[in-house]
Formats: sequence, structure tokens, C-alpha cells
Amino acid sequence: MSSENGHPEEEPQQAEQLALIRELVRKADVPRAKPRTWRGAPLAAELPVARVLVDKGPVHLDRLWDYAVPAELDADAQPGTRVRVRFGAGARNVHQGRREGGGLLDGFIVERVAESDYQGPLAAIAQVLSPEPVLGPQLLRLCRAVADRYAGSLADVLQLAVPPRHARIEAEPSPALLPPPAAPQPGSWSRYPTGPGFLDALARGGSPRAVWTALPGEHWAMELARAAAATLASRRGVLIVVPDGRSAARVDAALGELLGPGRHVLLTADTGPEERYRRWLAVNRGAVRAVVGTRAAMFAPVRDLGLLAIWDDGDGSHAEPHAPQPHAREVLLLRAAHQKAAFLLGGFSCTVEAAQLVRTGWARPLAADRERIRAVAPLVRTVGDGELARDEAARAARLPSLAWRVAREGLERGPVLVQVPRRGYVPRLACDRCREPARCADCAGPLEAHDADGALHCGWCGRRQDGWHCAECGGTRLRARVVGARRTAEELGRAFPAVPVRTSGRDQVLDTVPDTPALVVSTPGAEPVAEGGYAAALLLDGWALLSLPDLRAGEEALRRWLGAAALVRGQEAGGQVVIVAEPTLRPVQALVRWDPAGHAVRELSERAELGFPPVSRMASVSGPADAVAELLAAAELPSEAELLGPVPVTSRGAAPGEERVLVRVRPGLGGELAAALKTAQAVRLARGAGPVVRLRMDPPDIG
Repeated sequence: MSSENGHPEEEPQQAEQLALIRELVRKADVPRAKPRTWRGAPLAAELPVARVLVDKGPVHLDRLWDYAVPAELDADAQPGTRVRVRFGAGARNVHQGRREGGGLLDGFIVERVAESDYQGPLAAIAQVLSPEPVLGPQLLRLCRAVADRYAGSLADVLQLAVPPRHARIEAEPSPALLPPPAAPQPGSWSRYPTGPGFLDALARGGSPRAVWTALPGEHWAMELARAAAATLASRRGVLIVVPDGRSAARVDAALGELLGPGRHVLLTADTGPEERYRRWLAVNRGAVRAVVGTRAAMFAPVRDLGLLAIWDDGDGSHAEPHAPQPHAREVLLLRAAHQKAAFLLGGFSCTVEAAQLVRTGWARPLAADRERIRAVAPLVRTVGDGELARDEAARAARLPSLAWRVAREGLERGPVLVQVPRRGYVPRLACDRCREPARCADCAGPLEAHDADGALHCGWCGRRQDGWHCAECGGTRLRARVVGARRTAEELGRAFPAVPVRTSGRDQVLDTVPDTPALVVSTPGAEPVAEGGYAAALLLDGWALLSLPDLRAGEEALRRWLGAAALVRGQEAGGQVVIVAEPTLRPVQALVRWDPAGHAVRELSERAELGFPPVSRMASVSGPADAVAELLAAAELPSEAELLGPVPVTSRGAAPGEERVLVRVRPGLGGELAAALKTAQAVRLARGAGPVVRLRMDPPDIG
């Protein structure tokens, strides 16, 4: 048989043999490459280059560096592991290790590649600290996104996301993953029209997104636990972030009651570094799929995330104080978007950011109807016109007769909560006639009354001030601007000598109090839970919260009031709340109606008119005036960027002459603004130019 070109066709077996011979000849003609080595030691045969993120915080070093992988470290030096590398002067471009010298720094291997972009010899990885892969691809992508959003460095974010290593813990085996639980019954979620549907969607593997205005009472922790159980039933993971350890303990107890042991972990600072790392490793290894914790838990590497939930997102504890200062709510929103997971933002109050999520349609409202709210919320009373007719001093008095009467009635039925807006013993003073703060004649610092001698002293310079008079109205009488919890407790103890008085605040935070008559004086956020609920609550010095020079003053005051009022028995059970503040103000009216969502919507409308966040993105640039001006001049800001300021920085710890400038852009340009400021900062730091300039995206205190 002949082929088309006239040559006989080769038998199939002969053809295969000839092809094999030709391939061997071809390889023999190519000169063999010499084995790659570093200082005489062989390198890994495959993927001998590791791209390492060095644990170095400044933004101008926010890049990957290439290092050679010695053959002896090949098996352990895998992506996600911790390593030690030499780092110092001599690194020349984005993907190169240095030749020699330099100090040893910790880092993470991000990936292994076959070749480096750098043509010269690479330094080798000095040590693999642990073969445990602690930086997975999803966690790395999240940290990168957070660094970009907040104009920070990836290394800074990783310090927040990955806990310090404890070698002994890594040697311990993780528990076995338990089978998913059965989908829970709706329970108290039935109080919300869409509550059972939300749980059902989670159990079926859906990804609903909701802003939940929780009803008052202590059901919220179990409701979060039921949402977690429904998600676990769909074989997906859950992450719940709460503002403090007490809230975390309540959700932890609810999860334990509903799911039993071994299905979730609690991640808080109270557990200690070793135990926290043990639990974090169990989550990272996939042995546990449910996490509840405080702020740092926002980065917990939960496998197959199905639900991300945050409770009381307006609490300042959710904002990380360390660079780049991310907010837990925004981190969870990023995770929900990237991983297509369900999202639940809940609380007794409602922030403008939550209202923005509903207005844009990204999330749906989840709330009870008005009849249900009226049934379970306490009766809220203000110092109004009727009370003024009976007590002309009620508007000026710190504790008017209505509050005294409600306290007496409440003590006949149980404990009474008294919330004061400041902690401490020494009060700050103000003019009794015009309420202007009393200032030092020498340095303009705040005046304080010391019990030791009864005289006035400056809180800044300490000088004694005799013969004070108000510079505004000429008045000579003073009143306490805010009286602390301890002083309030003393005053109430004298007024109710037969009633025990307990305090909860900075020095000692109570978790619970018994259902017996007592006065419980607390600062905001430290209110203990009363068994069966408080019979009444007094919210004192409301004007002090509302007069704070901050854009969020009204929102924050309402959040603190609602948090305390939610611990009081419902109106049907006789629960009452007295708010000592101007009755006509919007936050006070929102409390009376128990309408935090409506208050947030109106606040959002005003923010939109003024162009303030969250309807815009802002960055704060602060530092010495010349340095701030230099950085802003060098930054390639978006063309629509608007500069507000400069204004002097008056916060505690600020150096003389510091200024702040706010940079505002419309939504959608926040990433471009962050990148521009980060680049300008990196160039400035690389040149070693002058004093530090602080950057913060979306600052919470814009004034």
C-alpha cells in the first residue's frame, strides 16, 4: 500500500518507534542546563522562585519580592506559609530579592513561579518558620482589597488578619468537622413578617441581604444563632461580628444552646493568644465553619462562607484603630460581594450606612410592624410642656420631677436603669445661665471642681481659678456639664437610702443584675442585662450627647438611648423610659416613636444634600501644614475631587501647627482617590521627605 506521495506507509508500531527515536535525538542535540544553585547549594527543581510579601508596613514597600527556594526547603516553602528572608538596602525592583546582607524579616510566600523578572542572582529564603499555610488565596484577596480601599499596605492588613504563630498549637490535631445540623425553626424570627423567609432562604443555600431593625429585648442573640444554624444546614460557613466581649458571650451561649458543642468557635481577646490561635487554626483548616467574635474576627478564614452578619455597626468598637483602620462593616461587605454570601446587618438602631444599603437596593429591610413594636417597646416619656407646667425647673434640671416619679414607681416593681453619658467622678462645668463651658482664664482649658478643696482648677494647666465669671453672659453660677456615674450613684443613694445602688462602667462592667429593686447607674455600652428586664430607665444629660461637635451626634445619641431602652420591659408590662432632653429634637422624637430606620433615612437625605458620607467618599489628610500641602500637591487626585480645609487639628495628642484637609469625591471614585493618596504617600516616604502625614479613608469623625 502506498501513500499519496508515493512512499509506502509505515506500520503503526514502526511509526511510534521512529517518533520516539527522533525525540531522543532532538533532546541530545540541546545542551543540558546546569543545575541552578545559590552559593553552591541546589535550588528547588520546580518553581524555584518564591514571591514573598515581607512583613514591612510602609506603603512604599507594599510589593512582592522574589527569593530563591533552596532544594532543602522545597517541600515546606509552599504558598501561604510563613518564612524569614533577608531584607535591606539593595532591593531594586518590584520582584527581586536582595543579594547579601540586610536583616531577617518575617514574610509570607504568596506564590511559587518558574522564573523571576529580575535578571541578577536572587537571595534565598533563609527559613521556613512553619509549613502551616495560614494565608490562603481568599484571605489574600480580601486583605489586598482592604488595603486598596483604605490606602494602606498589604502587610499592615495582614498583621490584623493573621494572628501571631504559636508553634506548639500547630502540632495539635484539629477536631473533625461535624455534619451539618438540621435547619432550625423560626422561633422569635416569626415576630418579623419576612423573618421566616430569610431563614428559609439561608437554609436553601440562598444569599439574601438584609438590614435588620431588631425588636427590643434579649432575643437578638438567639435570632443570630438561628440564622447561623440555617446557614450551616446548607453546608456553608458563618461569620458573626459583634462590638464587644459581652455581646460575643451572649451569641456564643445562644449558639451553644442551639447547635451543641464543636460546631462554632468564639474569637475574642479574652481567650488569650494561644487559645485564640488554636481556634483560628481550626477555622483555617476547615474543621469549624461558624465563628462569632469581636472586631478582629472580621478576617476569620471561614470556609465556604454563606452568611456574614454584624451586630450594632454604629458602635465605635467596630473601627480598627491600627493602620489602615478598616471598619468591620465595610470588610464584611467586601467579603459578601466577593464570595457571593448572604449579609445581615442588625441592631436596635440604624446607621445612615445601613439606610444607604436599603436605599440603593443592595439590601432589603427586615423589621417588625408598628403594632408589634408598640407592644414590646417601653413607653418613652420626655420633659414636655405638660411637665413644665407642673415643674418650671424641669427643662434646666438634670433630674426633673417626672424622672424622680418614674424611678420611684419602677423601684416598686424591679430594678431601674440610670444612663449617664460620661464616666468618671470629677464633673466638667458650664455656666448655669447660658450653658457656655467654663474655661480657664490662662489657657482656655476646661474647669473642674475638685472635692479636696472645693475650688475650681483647670483640667489642662492645673491652675486654680478664683472669682470665675462667664465670658459670654457675665453669669457667676456654675452647673455640672456632665456628672459621672460614681457621683450620680452617690446622689441617688442619698435620695433613695433604702435602695441598693450599683454602678457599671470603666472600672467594673456588670453583665447581669437580679430582678429585684435596685438603681443601676451605667455609662453607655456598659448597661447590664436585668433578669426579666428593667422596670424603668432614666436617660440623663441628653443635651450633652446631642451637643457633641460631630456629624454623627444625633445618630450616636439615639443609638445609645435605644441600647439602654431596649433592656426595659415592654409597655404592656409597664416599662417606662424618661429621656431628659429637648423633646422637639429629631433623635428624641425617633426614640419616642421607636423609629430608628426613619431617623436614619432623614439623616441620609440631609447628608445627600450636603454631600457628606455615605453618599460621598472622603479622605482625611492631617499633619504639619507644609507636609499636608506637599502631599496633596503631589497626588494625582480625581478631577472632581473637592478639598475642604485646611483647619487646625485640635484633638488630644495633636502637635501645635497640625492641620487637616478633607478630600471629597462622589461614589465610584473612592478607589481612585485612595490609590492617588497612597501613591503620593509612597513616593514621599521613599524620598524620606519630612514629617509624617496621616491618611485615613472614610474617617468617622469629620465634625
